[in-house]
Amino acid sequence: MGRFNLRKFLLLLADVFIIVISGILANYVLSLVNFIGIEASRGLLYNIVIDLIMCIFALFVAGAYSRMWRYFNIKDYVACGAATVVGFALGYIVSFILRIPQNVIFVLVYFIISFIGILLFRYIFKKAFLNLTEVGRKESGERTLIVGAGNAGRMILTEIGNARYDENSPSRNIIPVCFVDDDITKIGRKIEGVPVVGSTVEIEKICREYHIDSIIVAVPSCEEEEKRKILDYCSATECKIKVIPYLSELLFDDKNTQLISQAKEIKIEDLLGRKPIEFNQHDIKKLINGKVCMVTGGGGSIGSELVRQIAKYNPKQIVIVDIYENSAYDIQQELLLEYGTKLNLVTLISSVRDYDKMEIIFKRYRPQLVFHAAAHKHVPLMETVPEEAVKNNIFGTANVAKLAEKYEVDKFVMISTDKAVNPTNVMGATKRACEMIIQNRAQHSNHTEFVTTRFGNVLGSNGSVIPLFRRQIESGAPVTVTHPDIIRYFMTIPEAVSLVLEAGAMAKGGEIFVLDMGAPVKITTLAENLIRMYGKVPYKDVKIIFTGLRPGEKLFEELLMDEEGLKSTANKKIFIGNQIAIDEKDMLSKLDNLRNAAENNDSDLTVELLSGLVPTFHHKTNDGE
Repeated sequence: MGRFNLRKFLLLLADVFIIVISGILANYVLSLVNFIGIEASRGLLYNIVIDLIMCIFALFVAGAYSRMWRYFNIKDYVACGAATVVGFALGYIVSFILRIPQNVIFVLVYFIISFIGILLFRYIFKKAFLNLTEVGRKESGERTLIVGAGNAGRMILTEIGNARYDENSPSRNIIPVCFVDDDITKIGRKIEGVPVVGSTVEIEKICREYHIDSIIVAVPSCEEEEKRKILDYCSATECKIKVIPYLSELLFDDKNTQLISQAKEIKIEDLLGRKPIEFNQHDIKKLINGKVCMVTGGGGSIGSELVRQIAKYNPKQIVIVDIYENSAYDIQQELLLEYGTKLNLVTLISSVRDYDKMEIIFKRYRPQLVFHAAAHKHVPLMETVPEEAVKNNIFGTANVAKLAEKYEVDKFVMISTDKAVNPTNVMGATKRACEMIIQNRAQHSNHTEFVTTRFGNVLGSNGSVIPLFRRQIESGAPVTVTHPDIIRYFMTIPEAVSLVLEAGAMAKGGEIFVLDMGAPVKITTLAENLIRMYGKVPYKDVKIIFTGLRPGEKLFEELLMDEEGLKSTANKKIFIGNQIAIDEKDMLSKLDNLRNAAENNDSDLTVELLSGLVPTFHHKTNDGE
């Protein structure tokens, strides 16, 4: 603060010197051509003193000393110029009132010299100082490419210039090297001395030619698809990438007008190839408000996010049921920390496989909404113990669904997966069997509305590929991908949970809700982009090893079975699969046989009977048969 005040004082002294010298110089020049009278010469000292006082006063009022000179922009120069005009006008009026001798030509020349001197001093000194300091810091700075030469790009350039001397600024070591922009009229121009050198498709080439270290994507108003393409171009480089959020996400107020501080690291979900799905929060609030909500598997990645979102809509009570106490404890403590006693939260360590224990829970808490997220989901692990997948997924679901109907739950929402469509693995087959059970319940229920939600892989969920890739990269190990051509549909955890909640709000009974998840993502591309996000080069700094498809794994997943068809909903991104007729007697008979095989821990017979229960199940073994 002391140094800042000293610099303001020095700037004030500079203005005093310029104004005084300008008066003397004006008088001298006019005297040489005999253009000024003796009266004005006698009043020179008074004129200079009065104009000096008035100009300094006007500059103070205009804020010329409220910012350090190096932060001056065009508006500040205009303000200083206007203050100089006002100062000399006031000086002329005061001198006239005090009857001090004046000469209009002298006053005009005096003003012109002072005006030019005050503005020119600020400009030249600022530029000279910046150039000198730039020489000393170029080697240690981060060479940066700015994507977008519009208003956001210009603001970033100004912020970088202003931050050079702020030791605490994260932008202090950024060196703006060049811009890229898809507006061809801007290419070849310079913005504050920084050239626009090409379009976004040339980003990889430009980064190599200009030795770029980092990229700032400053296109906050562009469309999602356009932004995704730009991020794809950026991800093909070895540079660190930061993204300015969308205009609707930016924060601007009197104290916060900076963009760089709001820039975010590129996230893997930015590369999904579609817009984030929007959901009707009004309908969800209407569904949840004042209700007792049970979430089975409430400690898992999907279940815990369900609990978080439900808590926002003023439920009467949330009942978390989970067999794994550590994850249940984590979400319990998180909610207690956030809501305290405002949220009526019950956390129970129980298994959905235990019908009697689950009945005690239903009888005591009387849930009105049940979100069934409890399941074994890891494909390779379930291949080794298919009977456990059957016990937990199929008969755990059957238990909870039966109790939901018995205790007249309003809505029962089961979470399924795209792996249930034409399944090739045990996990997918068990989830398809769960869908069949829920649809059968829906066809015969008098009170409860049973509904299924089906979506693809969830980014960041337990057992998903992204956390595995991150651990491998961070530990320095190679990234393992099962097959170079394997593709998957992806969605974020909040999207998945919002789908579950909106499906509950839409449900009439028996539907399978399917999310339009956009273009599928190649897992190899996902791995390469994630490696680049760590500032490393795929196949060079981090190897990618292809390990071969795991037991029961497909090259691609489907979201809908051929016979289901599609019906649109109010949300253009959510569709309903038509109900499929189910022979209840045949299904129940097969379920009884399957239960006996699973309880006897007969793995081979369990898989055989599961294939009989789910006609679309074509089991793939290690040999691909």
